[in-house]
Amino acid sequence: MRRACRFLPVILCLILPACSPPESSSATSSNAITDRGSDTLVNLALAWAETYAKIDPSVSISVSGGGSGVGITSLIEKTTDIANASRAIKPEEVQSAKDNGVEPMEFIVARDAIGVIVNPANPINQLTLQQVSDIYSGKTSNWKDLGGEDRPIVRVSREVTSGTHVYFLESVIRLGNSKDTTIFAADTLLLPSSEGIMSEVGQNPNAIGYDGLGYITPTVKKIRLSKDPAGPFIEPTVATALDGTYPISRDLYMYTNGEPTGKVKEYLDWILGPEGQKVVSDLGFVPIS
Repeated sequence: MRRACRFLPVILCLILPACSPPESSSATSSNAITDRGSDTLVNLALAWAETYAKIDPSVSISVSGGGSGVGITSLIEKTTDIANASRAIKPEEVQSAKDNGVEPMEFIVARDAIGVIVNPANPINQLTLQQVSDIYSGKTSNWKDLGGEDRPIVRVSREVTSGTHVYFLESVIRLGNSKDTTIFAADTLLLPSSEGIMSEVGQNPNAIGYDGLGYITPTVKKIRLSKDPAGPFIEPTVATALDGTYPISRDLYMYTNGEPTGKVKEYLDWILGPEGQKVVSDLGFVPIS
């Protein structure tokens, strides 16, 4: 596998134009493209598909979510042309793919910052990554221990099939230590969608959650984060994700089976070009260039 570029449980679906999605990557029409996976990417993927349909109306693009794991599994099983993922494919998934005659080809299509969020009534404005790790692992369970009010902390997370969940576990809870086996606290509330997280944190003064920058709404408050207790504490924005000062930013991926050809290649080339990257900016994500 090579990197091809530097430079809810509801499934959302869009089919453009009126043409049924293929049952496998060997589509009934060479102009039909299936695009499946990450819920973080699904709104962006839908926007790309809608915009591209105006550029090339001959192409039918079917977009659905379900999580990064669903997208990668679909690629392995040859039931999608493009797999969307908010995390990199794992070595064991690459091996499963190769065992099934699939050669995953990786494209970085956008970047994202993971914002840690609380209810606007919460007086806490900043945390270190270690403090966030302690919250989600269950070591810290009351806001008073962080300088807040004497209230129990309600931990809110994406569900386990989400690439955002996996990224947060590995990069925040485990602080990037591949040998760490710390997991989410058992009482963590797992929700299937970004909308669910925004709703829960926005309504619950005790809650803390996290999500991709493009999904964070004004109903919640973004926490400034730092790797070091001395700071600086940085707010998640497009600018701080681009300049690398915000401590938890990530790449967003699309995977194909081998080097893409035909309409899939044309579509990916457009996504990676200036028009496709403008859509990234318009939706609040971070363009790759």
